[in-house]
Order: sequence, then C-alpha cells, then structure tokens
Amino acid sequence: MPAFRENSQNSQKSQPDSDGDEPLASTKAQTSIEPVWIQPGSAAFRRISIALFLAGYATFSLIYCVQPLLPELARHFAVGPAESSLALSLTTGFLAFAILLAGAVSEATGRKKLMLLSMCVASVLNLIAPFLSDWYAFLVVRALEGLMLGGVPAVAMAYLAEEIDPKGLGMAMGIYISGTAIGGLSGRVVIGFLTDLLGWHMALGAMGALGLVAALGFAILLPASRNFVRRPGFQVRYHLCAWAGHLTHAGLPFVFLIGAFAMGCFVTIFNYVGFRLSEAPYGLSQSQIGLIFVVYLCGSVTSSIAGALSDRLGRGPVLLFGVLLAGVGVGMTLLESLPAIIGGIVVLTSGFFVAHAIASGWVGRLAETSKGHASSLYLLAYYLGSSIMGSVGGWFWAYGGWNAVAGFAGALLVGALLCGLYLWWMATQASRNAQGDLVAKAS
Repeated sequence: MPAFRENSQNSQKSQPDSDGDEPLASTKAQTSIEPVWIQPGSAAFRRISIALFLAGYATFSLIYCVQPLLPELARHFAVGPAESSLALSLTTGFLAFAILLAGAVSEATGRKKLMLLSMCVASVLNLIAPFLSDWYAFLVVRALEGLMLGGVPAVAMAYLAEEIDPKGLGMAMGIYISGTAIGGLSGRVVIGFLTDLLGWHMALGAMGALGLVAALGFAILLPASRNFVRRPGFQVRYHLCAWAGHLTHAGLPFVFLIGAFAMGCFVTIFNYVGFRLSEAPYGLSQSQIGLIFVVYLCGSVTSSIAGALSDRLGRGPVLLFGVLLAGVGVGMTLLESLPAIIGGIVVLTSGFFVAHAIASGWVGRLAETSKGHASSLYLLAYYLGSSIMGSVGGWFWAYGGWNAVAGFAGALLVGALLCGLYLWWMATQASRNAQGDLVAKAS
C-alpha cells in the first residue's frame, strides 16, 4: 500500500495516456493554472478546519435531532415505529437528491455562499417544525429541511478537495467528519435532556437556534475559495457528462456503494435501538436513551485518526478495518446485557466513522475534475442508504425483532466489505502498473 500512496500523490505530476494504464486513475483534469494549496498547520488550514467542523455540526445536529425522539413522535402523533422513522428518512431522502443538485449548483454560485444559505434556512425550518400539530405537515417541513441541507455535505467535500494540499486532505476530511459526529451527538444527546426538561417541542426548536449560531461562526471563519473555477449558468450537458464520467470510473462507483451500505447499517441500528431499550426489560427514559449517543465522541476521534493514518498507510487497509470493526459492534448488540449492547454501539460507531472518513477522502483523491459532482454522487448513495435502509429496518423490527434488525445490518456490512476488498485489489494493481512504468522509463 505505501507504493500506491506514493503513486496517487504523484499522479498529478505525470499523467498516463489513457485510463486503461491506471485502473484507479483519477478522473482527469486539464488545468492551465497551478492550484494554490493551503498547507496543513497553516492559519488558513486551521480556520477552514474549524469552519467546516461547524458546518458538519450544524448539518448533522439538525438532521438527526429527531432520531432519539422517534418513540416520542410515535406516541404523540399516534403512528407506528416504521412510520415515525419517516421524520428522519424523508429528511435524508430529500437530502440525498438535493446533494446531487447542490454539487452542480455550487459550480455556478460558489461554495461558501451555498453552504451558508443552506445552514441558515434549514435552521429556521427546524425552529418551525415542532409547533406544527399535523403529522403530515411536520413531515413536509422535515423533508424541506433535508432539501436545504443538501447544500452543505457535497460542497464541503468539494471545497476541501479543491483547497487543501493533497498530503493533508485526509486529515482535513477527518476533521470535517468529526464535526458531523459531534453534530450527530449533540442532535441526539442534548435533545434527550431538553425533552425531559422542556418537552420535545422546545427541545427541537433549541436545536434550530444552535444551528444559526454555528452558521454565524462558519460565515466568519471560512476563507474564500482560491482554486474554485466558476461556471456561470446551469449547463445541463456539462453536469450530465460529469456525473456519467464518475459513474463509469473504475473505482468511484464502489466507493459510492460503500457509503450506501455502511450508512444503511448505521442508521438502521440507531433508528430502532431506542424502541428496544425503551421496552422491558430495560425501560430507559428519553434522556437515558439519548446518553447512549455519547458514543458519537468515539466517531469524532476515530474519523480524525483514520484520516491521518490513511495518508500514511493507504486507504484500503484502514477502510477494511473500519468495516470489520463495525461488524463486530453489530454482533455485540445481539447480547441481552445492557452494557454489552452499549459496548456494541460504541464499537459500531467507531468502525463506521473510520469507513466513512476513508471513503469520503477517497472520493476527493479519485476525482480530479468536477469534484462537487463526485462528492454529490457519493453522498447521494450515502443518504439513500440511510433513507431506504433506515425505513426498511422498521419492517425487520416489526416482524423479526432485534435479531432480524442486526442480521439486516450485518448483511449490509458484508456488501461494504466486498466493495472495499475490490478497491484495495484495484489499488494494488494500479501501484504495480505505475512501478512498472517507472522502471521502463528509467531503463
């Protein structure tokens, strides 16, 4: 793997004549101006890291603040577990398609402007949602919130890939992913305590207010793009060609599938563990269930570490380790002991964020051109996995209990593992081909 890492770092210096010479070659970018990279450790790097940490925080706290409330929403609106999951699944489903368009729109409007607008409007919608008395109106607002939040994840990944020196991209992406982990933590844990103190209506509104504060910090800290090239108007043919190029790439579609499978597993477990633990013999309260989501801190730590390790060891082995670790966590949740179940969630969360951080960074390295489009395709798959698999998991819970839910989640991880093995094999082949070319040129 070190040889592949060296090859990927040097790919911009000498590009092969055709994609066939390098199976995992990045989609090619022919630019006439050398990029002005932001170096790791610089003041600009720190500002970007903090700003995108805030963006990740705001986005994911707003998305997932309803997840621990699913049992509460089911009781309040008199709906079943699978239907209550629509409060999250509709958000992530609309988010998925919005991300696909956001990457294209940001090519014309600029990265920072679109991210800031998305954060502000979504926060206001979260302030409105808890004061709606009709279930379907509540779902509509949650869907619109997902539509607006699509302007953050794909564009944030594209911004990092364009602005950060490649040797520090893994670390920067890991810090952004850690922000998403803290946001997910805040959205789940804080709202549990606020719900017990103030009721779920006020708790949900408070999360919207926190989102606005994060948006203000983001606006102040994030520097303007240096390497972004604006494309005025919405050029349909250009966008379709960009998406098609990424979908026909030798490696990118498998990275997209990893995102879908891993996220589908993760959300399925977290959607229905609250139902399991609120019932006998556990009988946990809303704040106690919310405390379980403190395990997101593990995701914040492991994603940052994984990003840095991938820059040194290569992405393949770190990715596979994360998927296998998540599988161990799912298996542990099958035990009846409450400490074992919580321990399993800790292990699952750690492994998931390792896999997600590596896959996210891999997209940025493989796609040299139209990075916003590549990021949007990855996140489209990622959130469709969340939306579809998260709701399908409700069927397994209703008809097979927790064993069925865990079996479904495990099957998804097997799919992610197979994709990861294929990518690692392709990366090894690319490294060998590159070394052979260097030997031939030297002779």
